[in-house]
Amino acid sequence: MDEVIRRAGAQRPGDPTQFDLASTPLREVNAALHAPGLSGEFAITNPAGAHNVAVGLDAPVRVRIDGHVGYYAAGMNKQAEVIVDGNAGTGVAENMMSGTVWVKGNASQSAGATAHGGLLVIEGNAAARCGISMKGADIVVGGSAGHMSAFMAQAGRLVIRGDAGEALGDSIYEARLYVRGEIASLGADCVAKEMRAEHHEELGRLLKAAGFEDDDTSSYTRYGSARQLYHFHIDNAEVY
Repeated sequence: MDEVIRRAGAQRPGDPTQFDLASTPLREVNAALHAPGLSGEFAITNPAGAHNVAVGLDAPVRVRIDGHVGYYAAGMNKQAEVIVDGNAGTGVAENMMSGTVWVKGNASQSAGATAHGGLLVIEGNAAARCGISMKGADIVVGGSAGHMSAFMAQAGRLVIRGDAGEALGDSIYEARLYVRGEIASLGADCVAKEMRAEHHEELGRLLKAAGFEDDDTSSYTRYGSARQLYHFHIDNAEVY
C-alpha cells in the first residue's frame, strides 16, 4: 500500500497525491487509501464509471474524484471528505457513518441509503429512493428527488430544493424532510408539519453547509411521521 502511494506521488509539494485509474488497478488504490495513519489530500483521475471507488475510508483525508463513478462510491465513509466531480451511480455514500460526500452532478437511485451520519450533498438531481432507511445522516439535494425518497427513514434530515416524486417519506419514522418544490404524493404515514423557529434554524444550517445559504427557509415545507404506524391498529390496516 505504501508502495502504491509512493509510486503515485504528488505532482508538486503541497499538491494532492494522484491516482490514475487508467494505469493503477482500483483494488490497489482503495487499499492504499485504507493504509493505517493515512492523512492528506488525494486525487483520483479517469474513474470512467468504475464501481466502489473510495469505499470504506476511515481517516480524515480529502479525496477528489475527477469524473463519473458507478455503484457505491464513497460507501461506508467515515471521517473522510470525498468529492465526486461528476455524476454518481447507485448507492453513493451508502451506509456512510461520518464525514462528507459531495456529488457535483446527479446521483442515481438509493443515494445515502442507510447512512448513519455525516453529510451528503448532491448538487444536481437524485433518482428514486434517495435516503432510503437513513439512520441519522444529513442529505441535501440541490435539484429534485425521485419516487420513494426517505422510505422508512428513521433519523436524520433530507432537504430537497426541487420537487419530490411519489410516495415521499413512506413509512417514515423520525427523520425530518424539508422540500421547497412540488410533491407528487406523500407515502403512508407521512404528513406536512409546522415549521417552527427551531426548524428554520436547522434548515438554514443545512443549506449553508451545502452552499445554498441564499435560500429562504420560509419557502420550504417540513414533512415527518404522523406516528400512526408505530404499532398495529385495525383502523390503519389498509395502509400496512
